Amino acid sequence: MLNNKSILITGGTGSFGKKFTKIILEEFNLNKIIIFSRDELKQSQMKSQFNNNPKLRFFIGNVRDRERLYRAFDGVDIVIHAAALKRVSECEYNPFEAIKTNILGAQNIINAAIDRGVEKVVALSTDKAANPINLYGATKLASDKLFTAGNAYVGKKNTKFSVVRYGNVMGSRGSVIPFFEKMKATGELPITDKGMTRFWISLEEAVDLVLTALEIMHGGEIYVKKIPSMKVVDLATAIAPECKQIEIGIRPGEKLHEVMITRADARHTLEFEDYYIIEPEYEWWSKSNYPNGKPLEVGFTYSSNNNIEWLSVEEMRKKLNEYKEI
Repeated sequence: MLNNKSILITGGTGSFGKKFTKIILEEFNLNKIIIFSRDELKQSQMKSQFNNNPKLRFFIGNVRDRERLYRAFDGVDIVIHAAALKRVSECEYNPFEAIKTNILGAQNIINAAIDRGVEKVVALSTDKAANPINLYGATKLASDKLFTAGNAYVGKKNTKFSVVRYGNVMGSRGSVIPFFEKMKATGELPITDKGMTRFWISLEEAVDLVLTALEIMHGGEIYVKKIPSMKVVDLATAIAPECKQIEIGIRPGEKLHEVMITRADARHTLEFEDYYIIEPEYEWWSKSNYPNGKPLEVGFTYSSNNNIEWLSVEEMRKKLNEYKEI
């Protein structure tokens, strides 16, 4: 699928970008991988981490900069769009900055990909984009809409755009896991609400979902991985059973439970063994694209509190023993 392809990853020095790069270098005979990101220090560190692999190219740039994207996309076959401002509280305090990166940056990606003849673009989304209550989620919902609608703007070009959506990532720098690990020494772990639940996915599973999308996408779909849920109090117990858990109240923009498929989306969502596909509601979309998909029941929602798959304390503890922060 990716043999002899040139791939560009925006935000490529992040947790996902590094794991994706590692896996595809091992599994495919690539032409080259372009790491497009803002931070030259992280690029230098990643270059050393990958032992100056000759197939890696490092391109300093920002998705807000349309001209730089046009230069970077020249000769690129596939783009994985992982760049975003994603910390909820920082996005709340700096709303225009989040809009510039997450929304206007998405539009720049779409324009550059079409004009440069990129074959496929897969954009990374989040559970916070479904029924958003914070600015980060709202910007990612807008981004998702831009990418699905982008397929209508390609004209005679063959560019395809799709989105993958998943929950909290084990191994991500933004995860609560390293925060709890650091707080262990204090003897107390702050819990915003003891009834809170979250979806959890490994970096390897996130990469697998992106590779699935690249393989089967028609353009316009949102892929949602089936992943387990866990109570935040159980996560805290798995990490530090000796610590006292202190309930501090939900923070602004924070949900009690996360949603990945809303009741409205379920009307045009198909179920498969390991994932769901939310089909776009555009006249150019063919309902025959996925004949083996199973329609969902009326009123279905996929949220972290009504999930059929749950992680126990023991299962999470086992995963944590295997886990190393990237």
